[in-house]
Amino acid sequence: MTGTRGDGIGRAVAAAVLTGIRRIVTVAVELALIPVTAALLVVVTVLTAPFSALRGGRWRLVRVFAFAALYLVVDFGGFVRAGLIWLRHPPLAPEAVARRTIATYALLDDLLRLLVGVSERLFGLSLRVTPPVRAVPDGTAPLIVLARHAGPGDSFLLVHVLLSRAETLPRIVLKRVLRLDPCLDVIMGRLPHCFVPARRGRTTEDAMADLARDMRPGDALVIFPEGANYTERRHRRAIASLRRRNEARAAARAERLHHVLPPHATGTLAALEAAPGADVVFVAHTGLDAIDSVRTAWSGVPLREQVRARWWRVPAAEVPRDDEARKEWLTAQWSRVDRWIEGH
Repeated sequence: MTGTRGDGIGRAVAAAVLTGIRRIVTVAVELALIPVTAALLVVVTVLTAPFSALRGGRWRLVRVFAFAALYLVVDFGGFVRAGLIWLRHPPLAPEAVARRTIATYALLDDLLRLLVGVSERLFGLSLRVTPPVRAVPDGTAPLIVLARHAGPGDSFLLVHVLLSRAETLPRIVLKRVLRLDPCLDVIMGRLPHCFVPARRGRTTEDAMADLARDMRPGDALVIFPEGANYTERRHRRAIASLRRRNEARAAARAERLHHVLPPHATGTLAALEAAPGADVVFVAHTGLDAIDSVRTAWSGVPLREQVRARWWRVPAAEVPRDDEARKEWLTAQWSRVDRWIEGH
């Protein structure tokens, strides 16, 4: 038992050291990129401005480099603010963890508001959500939010809406590679979250169940059941995978989906089992889905279409209780997401 405890302490120390090294490296890289990106912005502006002004161009390069420079500055500023929050609420202070969590949610809200505002000005981003999102939280139940995944930045937009409009506290499932963003790395380390793939020795399903288990009214667990942005190639691969696993019925249903990937049910089912009192919110959206490559991203700047989202809420009492029924229900709801996208 002593050996097991010692091993656990050793792994915790090693993880802390690796985290410290990663953050030092990523912050150093970010600080180096800020002046480089700013200089490139000046060069690009000088070289392309005459042509863009005379030919009525879209100023694509200027917009992209301006956003990159501003993102880096905002990200580093958020990292510094996160450090100040830690100094204001040090670990040994009374109720330090709770206060740091509240302050970190406020910081995340501020950063996303700023970046969305920048995107509105530089890229023409416009978001319309129906029905009004303030109708989502009523203080009676936590939420499990299942959203379509398509287009750059859709996950950040969803978290922004949940924080600023729905006034909920999101718990986020996100890819581990995002820890290379120094500000996001620190912020997620202080908030309820789950990186995928999960750490060695744990399954993603177990991690998502743990994340859902202690939710209270006002909390919202954000899951993207598809696992990746929709593309036709991924759609074909998902269908082929279902057929290899002899899931003919699921493959046939997936073939009838034209705008979404078939949802991975295991993580969602684990969250539903761990939080049986949670209402479920489904989110369909369109407007960013056409941007699925460098070429389409380039041609899509600035944005020509409004980003439109539609959500609906299923009370906990209406969610099936056994796994097979939940799978059928999830598939039916995901087909509804696909039909909404088809109509918009």
